[in-house]
Amino acid sequence: MRRQQLYLGRIAGIPIGLDSSWFLIFAFLAWVLARSYYPSEFPLWSQALCWSMGILTSGMLFASVLLHELGHAAAARAYGIPVRRITLFIFGGVAEIGGEPPGPLAEFLVAIAGPVVSFALAFGCDLLKSTAGIGTPLFGLTEYLAFINGALGLFNLIPGYPLDGGRVFRAIVWAITGDMGRATTAAATVGRGFAFLFIAFGAWEMFNGQLIDGLWIAFIGWFLNNAASSSMRDRSMQTRLSGHTVGQVMAQGLPTVPGHLTVAAFAGDRALSSQGRSFVITSDRGPIGLLTLDAVARVPAEQWEHTTLAEVMQPFDHVPGVTADTEVWSALQQMDRVGVNQLLVVAGGQIAGMLSRHDVLAFLRTLHDLGS
Repeated sequence: MRRQQLYLGRIAGIPIGLDSSWFLIFAFLAWVLARSYYPSEFPLWSQALCWSMGILTSGMLFASVLLHELGHAAAARAYGIPVRRITLFIFGGVAEIGGEPPGPLAEFLVAIAGPVVSFALAFGCDLLKSTAGIGTPLFGLTEYLAFINGALGLFNLIPGYPLDGGRVFRAIVWAITGDMGRATTAAATVGRGFAFLFIAFGAWEMFNGQLIDGLWIAFIGWFLNNAASSSMRDRSMQTRLSGHTVGQVMAQGLPTVPGHLTVAAFAGDRALSSQGRSFVITSDRGPIGLLTLDAVARVPAEQWEHTTLAEVMQPFDHVPGVTADTEVWSALQQMDRVGVNQLLVVAGGQIAGMLSRHDVLAFLRTLHDLGS
C-alpha cells in the first residue's frame, strides 16, 4: 500500500507529490536553521529574520532536491524510459523510473544527471553569493544552498546502490561484464557495505555524545541497507522467474458476472462465494469489461444499492494486458510501469486468464517448495 501523499501537480507531465514524512523533515530542518545555523553564522539577525530564512531555506533546499530528481527524469525520458512520478520524502526525493535502462550508457547518464544538476546549482548559488553583500539574507541563503547542493551531489556519488553513485558503479560493471543482473548484485552488495559503515559511524557518534547527528546517520544507513537489500531480492526474484511464462502462473477461468447486477448484490453474494479477486463483466453482447475487488471497494457504501457493476468495471480496451507466452518478469515490469496489480492475459484473441502479483508470489512459493 502506498504511503499517504499530497499531490502538488505535474511538471512536464510528471506527477509531483509530497510523502507525509516530508513535513517532518521540513519542520525539523527549518527549526535547526532558525535556532542554530543562522543565529551562529549571522548573530546580528533578529529572531524573526532567522525564522523567516529558516523556513525559506528549507523550502529552497527541497526545490533543489526536486530539480535533482527532474535531472534523472529528463535523462530517463531521453532514452524512452517512462517516469511514473517524483516524490519528496524524509530522505530527499526519488524519481520512480518505470523500467530498466536499455544499456549501461543509458544507466550511467540517467544516474549521473542528478548529481550534475546539484553541482550546477551549487556553482550557480556560489556565483550569486558573490554578488550579494556579506551578511545580507541573500548572502546567507545562497551560501547555505551552495554548500548543501555540493554536499548532496557528493553524497549521491557514493558508489553504493541505490545511490546515484551506486547506479554509476552498476553501469560500469554492466559495461565490463555485459550482465545487468550481475552488475545489480555487485552494486547492491557494495551499497549494503556502505550502509553498515553509516550505521556503525552513527552508533559511534551517539556513543560520543552526538545523539541527534549519530541517530540521523544511523537512520540513513538503515534506509540504504533496506533499499540495497530490496534490490538484491528483486534480482533473486528475476533469476528464479527466468524462463517462466505468464501462462504458467496466471489464474485461468475468470468468473463471470452480469453487468446489470448492483454492487450491493454482488458484494452480498458473488464476491463472498468466489475465491477470485477479478471478474469478467458480461452483457447481452458478451464480455464487456473487467471488475476487481479494489474497484468495488472504492465505491461509497451508500451508493452500493444504486450502482451497477457495469458502471464500476474497466472496459477491456482500457485494461493493460499481456500474452500467455510473455515472461513473468517482463509482465511484472509492465505492472510497475502502468501502476497496476494485475494484467489481463490474452491468447488467440480470447481472454485466457488474469495475472496478479498474488499469483506470482504463490508461484515463487511453489518454486521454493520444489527446491527449484
